[in-house]
Amino acid sequence: MPIIQAAVAVTKNAPLEIRELRLDDPRPDEVLVRMRAVGVCHTDATVLESPEFPPPFPAVLGHEGAGVVEAVGADVDHVKPGDKVVLSFGSCGRCRKCVQRHPAYCDDFNSYNFFGVRLDGSPTLFDGDEPLSGHFFAQSSFATHALGHRSNVVKLDEDVDLDIAGPLGCGLLTGASSVRNILKPDEGDSFVVYGAGGVGYGALMMAKVMGCDPIIAVDINDQRLELAEELGATHTINGKDAELADRIREITEANQGVDCAIDTTGLSTICKVGVETLRRGGRLGLIASHRQDGVGLDVAAIPLGAYVYGAVMGDAIPGEMVPLLVDLHKKGQFPVDRLIEFYDLEDINQAFADSAAGSTIKPVIRFPR
Repeated sequence: MPIIQAAVAVTKNAPLEIRELRLDDPRPDEVLVRMRAVGVCHTDATVLESPEFPPPFPAVLGHEGAGVVEAVGADVDHVKPGDKVVLSFGSCGRCRKCVQRHPAYCDDFNSYNFFGVRLDGSPTLFDGDEPLSGHFFAQSSFATHALGHRSNVVKLDEDVDLDIAGPLGCGLLTGASSVRNILKPDEGDSFVVYGAGGVGYGALMMAKVMGCDPIIAVDINDQRLELAEELGATHTINGKDAELADRIREITEANQGVDCAIDTTGLSTICKVGVETLRRGGRLGLIASHRQDGVGLDVAAIPLGAYVYGAVMGDAIPGEMVPLLVDLHKKGQFPVDRLIEFYDLEDINQAFADSAAGSTIKPVIRFPR
């Protein structure tokens, strides 16, 4: 068993502790990856803060890993030692949804990603002789090494910069894929993104790639709105505007409303605006877990022919979507590097704090070479 360094969440709402742990050897369907970088995602923070959210603690989180393969199990044939890889979400590959090419809706999605152990109940991480929760998103990559599953290990070209590749496995993938795979805008369609964070910027940049116009970004942070303009937004609106819905409609063709929209905020008030500002036949994707803040979704308010989608991971196939995003980055069309600030593993708690404060859009933990 390899000896690794990892950031351990000992209990809810407490600072992570850097500890020396033992990592199990790879099973036939697993891949041992030496981490180069891992993004800090809002989902990690949600797990740390929410008392009802799995896995059991202590736990090692982290699910936007990028690194180099060190060993592969006997049943893994798409990567080999020395390959650069990104780790995304895990799936079984066998259930009806997986076979239909919708792995984000895998029947065993929660078991592969949230329960802290392998599907057979065996642990992957040990503190001394005591097991602790690992296998988070089939990786637990807040560590110098991680075990990936064959379903979530995506091979990259040799020239890819691993420092910026990790967030392509979850947050940015979710935003971009929700636009490309779920909303599927036509060139010239109007687009709104509610929330200018990692997921929102991913959605915005993909909307630009797909030729949406106008592209409207809504957030309460004016600095993030400025960056949204640099990344492709044609219009920005502060979400505190009391006339938000009217402002959005005024930008659209003949005040008819929006063709496509993504909500990343989780606020039911914003969801309400999102529905109210759809045009007939429009599409709204709900990415975040929506809070119970007293505002219910009025089904009768959904325009004729419109759709409201609950989106998970953008309905992405990681092995196809991650290379696409890497290619767009190489072409200058998906500048993820504009969002990233780097931290050492020892500074991971500061990374979480800066993300919560809004001063860093996408913290990335970078490991020594």
